[in-house]
Amino acid sequence: MLKTKLWLKLLLLLLVSFISLWQLSSSRQFQLFGELVHKADTEQKLVALTFDDGPTPHYTAGILQLLELYQVKATFFVTGAQTQRYMTQAKQIVAAGHQLGNHSWFHNRMLFMSLDDISREIEGTDHQIREAGFQGEILFRPPYGKKLLMLPWYLAQTNRTTVMWDLEPESYGDIADDPQAIASYVLENVQPGSIVLLHLMYKSREASRAALPLIIKGLKAKGYRMVTVSELLATQ
Repeated sequence: MLKTKLWLKLLLLLLVSFISLWQLSSSRQFQLFGELVHKADTEQKLVALTFDDGPTPHYTAGILQLLELYQVKATFFVTGAQTQRYMTQAKQIVAAGHQLGNHSWFHNRMLFMSLDDISREIEGTDHQIREAGFQGEILFRPPYGKKLLMLPWYLAQTNRTTVMWDLEPESYGDIADDPQAIASYVLENVQPGSIVLLHLMYKSREASRAALPLIIKGLKAKGYRMVTVSELLATQ
């Protein structure tokens, strides 16, 4: 009986530890090492629109045309593999005055990667971002927002800022396919300093692309100005 109780306690401890680690790995507001931001501490009505993944040849130009139409700037968190493959589109993003951020090379979860693999993922992507002509600070966003021990440690050692978000409308299944609902969520929950996460680069993200002009027009109507993440953080 005593051994059974001890095993049950051990299993419970392991379960609690696993849940705690999983919550830590997904936290938008905390990591064990280095600087992490999920929104800016500012009273100015500024918002950063951020787009993960890509670039891709099918949708980059249309997104850039829309941003140019409304005269807003955004931050594109790109992968190294896609940037290398579609360098023309990456250079177009930079030429239009937007920010490129690092979203790893292959977009694999980096929770249990070795330091060598983490270095290759990040440094290789940085190299492609520089090849595209981007000269500013390269911010980092972990794939799927997952980070635990080795990744934050590496980021801290290389003086990199982890950028998360406070608004992620696509994560709610009941609105993810409705452009108006996606836009309404952002407009109802936005705050000065918010960082908005969207995925626009693939065919399956048609609703998000359709929501983008609604978001931009709605934010402008509320008196917000859209800037890059680095510009946003500079106001703190």
